[in-house]
Amino acid sequence: MKKTYLRAAAALVASVITLSAGAWSQKGHDVTAYIAEQHLTPATADSVAALLDGRSLVYWANWLDNASYQPDYAYTKTWHYKNVDADVPYEQAPLNTKGDIVTAINEVARTLRDSGATRSQKVLALKILTHLLGDIHQPMHLGHLSDRGGNEVKLKYFGRETSLHRIWDNSLPESAHKWSYTEWQQQIDRLSPEQEAAMAAGTPDDWARETCEIAGRVYTYFPKGRNASYNHVAHWTPVIEQQFLRGGLRLAAMLNSIFDPQSGPEAPQLPQ
Repeated sequence: MKKTYLRAAAALVASVITLSAGAWSQKGHDVTAYIAEQHLTPATADSVAALLDGRSLVYWANWLDNASYQPDYAYTKTWHYKNVDADVPYEQAPLNTKGDIVTAINEVARTLRDSGATRSQKVLALKILTHLLGDIHQPMHLGHLSDRGGNEVKLKYFGRETSLHRIWDNSLPESAHKWSYTEWQQQIDRLSPEQEAAMAAGTPDDWARETCEIAGRVYTYFPKGRNASYNHVAHWTPVIEQQFLRGGLRLAAMLNSIFDPQSGPEAPQLPQ
């Protein structure tokens, strides 16, 4: 009985680790969604609340990581990332026939703009978009196909065995600041309106290309076997702050351009 219990407990722990290794940590997605909420126009906020039955973007921010393991949403498993191998220009990276994060963002944005889409289709699209605007700013989600986005780059974090992907999912963001998601927003969301507009501009391809460039620097900085510690946390904390803020401002700009298109010039350029 004891051995059976231990095996079950070990399996449970392994499943939790597997699920948590999929994207920014819960904190990262919550921060991105909460920043977005602070920049929605009143009209957009009303539309979002109506679709989500009064629940917030934060409530649904991490939903897709778990949903992608359910049969009904298994088609979204490849939507969390876009692999670009080393020495392959972003524009020449082969497309995943099952979809990737850029095509998925464009697809769900089209659904949200489509007057013929059903309410349930738009609700699902909004939940997915909220999550993917976090993922597209996690460097290892634009990592190499050859090592599964850093999952096979083994290193240590304060002496414990881990992977490059895992420390970017969770360890580095959680070590950077011991803040709640509201405190993250209060501390990093301090740009001028002009700076916000500049950061929110562009297309999902632009943002993916930008994250891909960061991923290249990450791979150089974290060779296999490195023991990451305090200096490494300090080095990358400004990048984590930047990526959280980019994700939140860009999510808000996308939603404002969809639900309140007259709200301002900062709307991203989205495919029709």
